[in-house]
Amino acid sequence: MFVSHHTDDYPKGNAQQAPPLEEIGGRNLGRDYKKRLGFRMYHGKVVPGFPMHAHWGYETITFPELGFIDHFDSLGNQGRFGFGDIQWISAGSMYLHDEMYPLAYDDRRNPNNITQIMINLSLKDKGTDPEVRTMWSENIPVINGKDENGREYSIRIIAGSFGGVDALPPNKVSWAAEKDHHVRILQIKMSPHSSVMIDAVSPTLNRNLYFVYGSTVSIAGTKYEYSQRLKLDGNKDIVITNGDSEGTYWLLEGEPIGEKMIAFGPVILENDKAVRNAMNHIRNNEFKEWPWDLIDKFHPKGTERFIRYADGREERPPL
Repeated sequence: MFVSHHTDDYPKGNAQQAPPLEEIGGRNLGRDYKKRLGFRMYHGKVVPGFPMHAHWGYETITFPELGFIDHFDSLGNQGRFGFGDIQWISAGSMYLHDEMYPLAYDDRRNPNNITQIMINLSLKDKGTDPEVRTMWSENIPVINGKDENGREYSIRIIAGSFGGVDALPPNKVSWAAEKDHHVRILQIKMSPHSSVMIDAVSPTLNRNLYFVYGSTVSIAGTKYEYSQRLKLDGNKDIVITNGDSEGTYWLLEGEPIGEKMIAFGPVILENDKAVRNAMNHIRNNEFKEWPWDLIDKFHPKGTERFIRYADGREERPPL
């Protein structure tokens, strides 16, 4: 239902893993969306990012291709992920977390490149307990192939399958958990003039191709410039032919849920009354239910990638 992509060229971090004071002076800290000196602070006032905020009724899939994200949540989970890891959150009921972008390196710049995809939940799964997991980059399936002319491409499989290779299992309540929902999320990287075929699935499929980086792409004889979303036929084999430079694409597709819902702010539920009640609950309880001492909490300098659950279990990337 929504996808965002942003890049920021953050400078070397100081002792607080923050930009130097001279680079954040004059900004509207707390709501800085203007890219000045190559970066934004977003809602962060020390470390860039997004302090405590709510999600309710949908899923988020967060993919930092470059950079780290520190997170703490209302369940008592905490962690740091980045550089190709994926965080998958299914927030059937109220879920609070922060997402901060620490400038972890003090000897070089700290660029980031973050894509976040939001998927709706069916009505039967709204109200379920939130589910949080981290999928380490080392475990995410990637197909490195060549087209019939020997030109290379690389496909990262985040949901669904491609070329006979399955993604890691999604969260249990996800719309992607049922195979006949045909949810597929692929990041496709293509060398100049290479081609990739996306197979036909069903006549009711919603299929979107996001052209993120590159020059041009040709589909069915029509050429398109980069930085576009292209709606494609889910019931046809589609050949994507990249242009003169390296290209990066996101394929997002799936069957529609087909249920009427209402959205406002961070809430998507069945009707207006439910959304209003949820928003009132967030306003009245978010600070009461936040278990941490800060709403923009981040991890100490030198922290490696990990997730620690509220019950004390800890996971780290494979060695």
